[in-house]
Amino acid sequence: MDKEQVMKIVKEQDVKFIRFWFTDVVGALKSFAVTAAELEAGLNNGMGFDGSSITGYQDIEESDMIAMPDPSTFKILPWRGEEHKVGRMICDVLNPDGTPYEGDPRYQLKRALKRAEDMGFDHFYVGPELEFFYFKDSSGTEILDKGGYFDLTPLDVASDLRRDTVMALEEMGIHVEYSHHEVGPSQHEIDIRFGDALKIADDAMTYRLVVKEIAEQYGVYATFMPKPIFGENGSGMHTHQSLFRGNDNAFFDSEDKYFLSKEAKGYIAGLLKHASEMSAVFAQWVNSYKRLVPGYEAPVYKAWSRRNRSALIRVPMYHPGQEKATRCEFRSPDPACNPYLTFAVMLQAGLEGIEKGYEIEDPMEMNLYDLSDKEREEMGIQTLPESMGDAIKEIEKSELMKNALGDHIFSRFIELKKKDWNDYRVQLTQWEMDNYLSIL
Repeated sequence: MDKEQVMKIVKEQDVKFIRFWFTDVVGALKSFAVTAAELEAGLNNGMGFDGSSITGYQDIEESDMIAMPDPSTFKILPWRGEEHKVGRMICDVLNPDGTPYEGDPRYQLKRALKRAEDMGFDHFYVGPELEFFYFKDSSGTEILDKGGYFDLTPLDVASDLRRDTVMALEEMGIHVEYSHHEVGPSQHEIDIRFGDALKIADDAMTYRLVVKEIAEQYGVYATFMPKPIFGENGSGMHTHQSLFRGNDNAFFDSEDKYFLSKEAKGYIAGLLKHASEMSAVFAQWVNSYKRLVPGYEAPVYKAWSRRNRSALIRVPMYHPGQEKATRCEFRSPDPACNPYLTFAVMLQAGLEGIEKGYEIEDPMEMNLYDLSDKEREEMGIQTLPESMGDAIKEIEKSELMKNALGDHIFSRFIELKKKDWNDYRVQLTQWEMDNYLSIL
């Protein structure tokens, strides 16, 4: 879709407002609306806004920014109804002179994709699996059901809610593969079909808003908080990924015993080697590390496998005739991350592995949760950072992450995460009061 087609649809369908969307550094969706009368000017020149008011963006003395809409992302918001229709476009953020703004997460993903293109890869495909919880409201964690994995009605009272969410996602141009109840009570998953990383990052941002909007229509609250309920599985965003040259999957090799090419092995090795450095990006909240603990199906051990879901990376088993499906699944990200930055750092780490010829060990097919700390140490299996504080230390010393995020986002992101961690670690928790006050 181009500018002319957008203008034509807006006129023919009597769209009254068009929202311009973009994200801040931590992945919060930002939006402002223009009227149909102002749309043409906005499409041609973008719309100015105050960057100093956006988390992680500019200082006040250099705050003028431009939101330049991408016409190919135009969609009409289905939850706004037929009267006074509202459309949306996702924007690139530009400097006043029209150059890309280094603090725009979408630009950093584009930059990573350019590196892949320069290395001969035409497509970076990703397929994220976003999990979430439904609660009665945002003030607590009162669940709607006690269902478990793949449970159906009557345990799963959210079937209709998920159905309407899937329909809304499809109307927004997001292809849904399947949906189901997840392991935790009131936990759900709607999987979107893989695609080019930039579109899927746009789709992931849209997905999170759609899930919340449809939940609100039902009078309930949807959350992508990584670990909202103690003692239950947290919500992850397992991310399948592969590189293609034209129509050929660069990860497949029919002569290899694992059916993995040299590029695939280098890519996987890159993810494993740089996983701790990336952790602050794909698990960017203090609460993320309440999910990333042994057990609860959350992978924390830096190893790869084919069928074993306790490893950080899983390579689904090859089936004859399914060469194009060869991929790796990176299992540690959570759905509260910034998808633009998460896809960018994963791609940069994988490309680093390919470019520098990283090698991988044999797959770990045993359940890594069953091993003792000593056994894992003897096998050379390392773990992800155990807290946001540890993750910050890892990313701070990473030249790869500095290059992947760009100087601006790298410094601002770390500054924001340090503030989160410092604010958290000085808090007194109920656990401390319950366990210490009466005895110390």
